Amino acid sequence: MIKKLSLISKKLFLGLFLILISISCYAQNTSNTTDFWNNVRFGGGLGFGLTNGGFNASVAPSAIYQFNEQFASGVSLTFNYAKYDNNKRYAYGGSILSLYNPIPFLQISAELEQLRINQTLSFNNLSTIEDNYWSPALFLGLGYTDRNFTVGIRYDVLYDDDKSIYANAWMPFVRVYF
Repeated sequence: MIKKLSLISKKLFLGLFLILISISCYAQNTSNTTDFWNNVRFGGGLGFGLTNGGFNASVAPSAIYQFNEQFASGVSLTFNYAKYDNNKRYAYGGSILSLYNPIPFLQISAELEQLRINQTLSFNNLSTIEDNYWSPALFLGLGYTDRNFTVGIRYDVLYDDDKSIYANAWMPFVRVYF
C-alpha cells in the first residue's frame, strides 16, 4: 500500500510540475519578459510544530507567479529539522504550490512536497540506527491573508506516522510574499 502511494505521489508530483512549467512557458511566450517578472513574487513560509516530546521547524523559500488577484502558483525549496525524544530528522527537498483567494482575506492552498529524509534513531543511548528515504506530503491549507502576509493551518493528507518528518498531520504556517 505504501509503495503504491509513493508511486502515485511521484507521478502526481511529476504531472503537476510539468503543468506548472507549461503554464510558465505559455506566460512567457504570450507577453514580454518584463510583464512576466512583474507577476513573480518571492517569499516563502515558516513552519513550526510541537507535540509531546517532539519539535519540528521548517523554512521554505519560494517563488510564485501571480496569474490574477485570486490565483497564484509556484515552486518552493524546503529545509526541515525535527527532534522527537532522542531521535533527530533532517529533511530537504522541494514542492509545488497553488494559492487561491476566493475573497481577499481568505487563502486556500495546496502543496505537493517531496523530501529526502535523513534520520538518526537512538534507543536508550545504547544503539543508533540511521535511515535515509524519500517522503511525500500533500498539504491542504486555509489561512488569513492581509496584503503580503498569510497565517493559517495546513493538513497533510498523506501523513505517515512512521515516516513523516512532521510531528503530526496538522501544522500551522506563516507565508510572506513580496
